Amino acid sequence: MRILSLYAAVIAVCLMLLQGCTKEEKLNQSPNSSQSKSTNGLRKTGTAADVSARLASLRSSLSLPEHNLNTHVSNLLQQHPEYKSVVLQALKAPGAPVCNSNTPIRQWLNEQLSDWDENTIFFASITGMLDFPTYDALLFENSEAGQTFGINGEYTHVLTKTFKDLKRFWDIQSADIIMVAMHGNMLLDRDRIIRIDMILYGDSQTDAEFWADLIISLMNDVPQYRKGDHPIFTFNAFAQSSFDFPPYGTIPSKIVMGDGILDGYTGIGYGDVAPQAVLAHEFGHHIQFQLNLYPSTSSPENTRKMELMADAFSAYYLSHARGASMQWKRVKQFLQVFFNIGDCGFTNVNHHGTPTQRMASAEWAYQVADNAQKQGHILSSSEFVSLFLAAYPSILAH
Repeated sequence: MRILSLYAAVIAVCLMLLQGCTKEEKLNQSPNSSQSKSTNGLRKTGTAADVSARLASLRSSLSLPEHNLNTHVSNLLQQHPEYKSVVLQALKAPGAPVCNSNTPIRQWLNEQLSDWDENTIFFASITGMLDFPTYDALLFENSEAGQTFGINGEYTHVLTKTFKDLKRFWDIQSADIIMVAMHGNMLLDRDRIIRIDMILYGDSQTDAEFWADLIISLMNDVPQYRKGDHPIFTFNAFAQSSFDFPPYGTIPSKIVMGDGILDGYTGIGYGDVAPQAVLAHEFGHHIQFQLNLYPSTSSPENTRKMELMADAFSAYYLSHARGASMQWKRVKQFLQVFFNIGDCGFTNVNHHGTPTQRMASAEWAYQVADNAQKQGHILSSSEFVSLFLAAYPSILAH
């Protein structure tokens, strides 16, 4: 699950990155020392109207090229084609038509963004801050040591316990898979921002320092950003297989869990089941990685099959007597909300399946666990996949 767009204006830049749109740069000048000093104008106290006015003034004073994710990341992919799959899997295009835009989780996130005005949106987009936490976690959170989950660590225990249990439950080689957090407060860390900026945009050290100082100034002085803790910065979770990333070395296989996505589901009343369900879905992708199930080409049909299969892996674990052993009624209530973020973009390469198909996949998995002749028996991952593929046509018929 990779959900970075529930507020279209905010993620316009992300859409450009993933859908290949183009945007003309307004100006060609590079940041300089006099422009860098202009960010100091934010460091004043005052009302929300005062902050908004200062943002408007800063915006009008910046004679800078607007950061263009499409241009810069396209260059990255041209220089390092092996990273293309990394980018596509880490951040899937969120522009496919949704089946229902009025779901509880969408409503919740829109409420969180209700105080974002035009200038708040502008600076979130122009600076690249919407993507920095994702790429920082993807590339540089490479150890489980010291990981905490949730802004205040409130999900650490349940996720750590569930991750250990998932490794026990499924028969894949999982010792080298790690689980790491995505925290928005990395947007207060100058060195980390500079490092990601230079990788994503190919900026010089001087230019990257300018953007880092601007982002940190915005984080500290624009209350809407909540010092990086706003859920929009980390409203995401994803699985990634290991890959080489010179000169930094090998990035381990991992699952990244964003604070924002966890807070969102807790905010609508599913904190007792959402962390386990989201994690189990992402673990399902690692089963697919190891069994070499991912097709060599991207298509709506291939993506849908992988996502519906991950939904089934998750539901089987959550409801199985030797898995999470949750009450199916409660799991189903959450999944109905979870799956409503599904899309109806049948021709979009990132199509995850409709909400009805996703629930049908989960219901099928529950029945497999519930109707097993040997209660308590855990199917091997290969056996489960074979059963799923046999049932797949009937799941699609929903």
